[in-house]
Amino acid sequence: MRILLAEDERSLARAIVKILEKNHYSADAVHSGEDALVYLETGNYDVLILDIMMPGMGGFAALKALREKGNTIPVLILSARTEVEDRVQGLDSGANYYLTKPFDTRELLAAIRTITRAQTTPDTCLSVGNITLDRATFELCSPAGNFRLANKEFQMMEMLMTHPQYLISAERFLEKIWGYESQAEVNVVWVYISYLRKKLLALEANVQIVASRNAGYSLEVSDT
Repeated sequence: MRILLAEDERSLARAIVKILEKNHYSADAVHSGEDALVYLETGNYDVLILDIMMPGMGGFAALKALREKGNTIPVLILSARTEVEDRVQGLDSGANYYLTKPFDTRELLAAIRTITRAQTTPDTCLSVGNITLDRATFELCSPAGNFRLANKEFQMMEMLMTHPQYLISAERFLEKIWGYESQAEVNVVWVYISYLRKKLLALEANVQIVASRNAGYSLEVSDT
């Protein structure tokens, strides 16, 4: 899952990004409402965490513009403004959750889970062939054993298992997981695909990650 954070206090933004990445999310940070709207046009984000008081376009204005465009991305407002009127305005403007600063990390993560729950399947597990990916524990399992996947491994496997037999380009992996401003090269995708293939082999999986030249990768169930 990829999260966009709009927060003008840069030290706080860096801290929140670290929290999110530690908990197996990918995150980008911007520092104004205008930049948030530009980034969201890529469609690569699953959640927006939005501060209210930012230079230029503030959070309320950005949220209004976002909803007027028909963008339904879940929005979590994270603000030092604690008045009831502010919370009501935020929710009435289209926010899904309003969390005040200072915040507890556990509540921030719970809020993200809450606002994305309706967009995910009720079952936390994905299954293809004889392997299962547990979204709660980040474990890839088969009858032969299990591995707890690292952040980017988990996100790549989740994309592959959510759309089995569907070709996903290396560029799409980079955009969704590393972010379109990342300096990562396309070959880093191949490196992580290699990691996943070794784990599938160790798990005696009856699925494999198939590469299609100049097209991408797909997860296929083996015939044997």
